[in-house]
Amino acid sequence: MPAEVGAPAPPFSLHDQDGNTVTLDDLTDRNTLLVFIPFPFTGICEAELCEIRDHSDDISSLDANVVVITCDTRFSNKKWADEQGFDFPILSDFWPHGQTAREYGCFNDEMGVASRSTYVLDQTGVVREIISTDALKTPREFQSYGEALQRL
Repeated sequence: MPAEVGAPAPPFSLHDQDGNTVTLDDLTDRNTLLVFIPFPFTGICEAELCEIRDHSDDISSLDANVVVITCDTRFSNKKWADEQGFDFPILSDFWPHGQTAREYGCFNDEMGVASRSTYVLDQTGVVREIISTDALKTPREFQSYGEALQRL
């Protein structure tokens, strides 16, 4: 069953770019932006995450974590994070391929990637908002993150 507003977020256990295991339970001390992206090293995904990186103080001031999930390997995620200076976890949903994205309801079966969806979680791990776009080529608006976090 996909993630729904008002329901607990589906649990996960994935490795970040440094090989550390990150679980949903690890995120329950703060609000969280759980950001699914289709492709590292691409213009739209990179622009979205660079905007998050450049406004990390604003997000932190709203008592929120940022965690990114992609269906790429952790090795690819590591190279990308190092090149772009991303200091937030980028989790690999590579194997079983896209399992976490499927559980959240944002896996694109035709392309084999996560769709562009963000789940705004409160401190207890409940989904409070879902911010997504209808097309892979359409970026999410950064301001919607701050607005969603302020409503928590």
